[in-house]
Amino acid sequence: MYTQIYNSPLGKILIAANEAEICGIWFYGQKHFAAGLNPNNINMKTAVINNAIEWLDIYFSGKKPDFMPKIYLNGTSFQREVWEILLEIPYGQITTYGMIAQKIALRHGLCKMSAQAVGNAVSRNRISIIVPCHRVLGCNYKLTGYAGGIDKKIALLKLEGTDIKAQA
Repeated sequence: MYTQIYNSPLGKILIAANEAEICGIWFYGQKHFAAGLNPNNINMKTAVINNAIEWLDIYFSGKKPDFMPKIYLNGTSFQREVWEILLEIPYGQITTYGMIAQKIALRHGLCKMSAQAVGNAVSRNRISIIVPCHRVLGCNYKLTGYAGGIDKKIALLKLEGTDIKAQA
């Protein structure tokens, strides 16, 4: 496992990767920071990490990256399903935990799915920003929850040009 610190406009970010894929991107101090990361990692820029840095540089310049780094979604099958739905949320768009829960319920032929369970899975996303958990809001599109802090969620949404004033 390889790691590298990235200095973003919103603070330090830790990037973790194996030989082929990004395994984690965390804001320093966020909830579940470096969850699942082996402490015996090598601090080194690799091609995979450089690819993630290039993506983050484009993103933080206010542009939508036109490529997707290779990522490894390490979690339960339910978490991976939620995270894959996060990847479907377009740049600058938002959804709610409840809407994701409805989508999963429909896929599985269920009457209902817990928005709280979806929120728990979203909070355990190990690949912040690239897997855009910041684009998920609470019921009635209220700004709520973000492992990196609500201030970072707001900043990321503003960076993408999302009208969050209507959501507050």
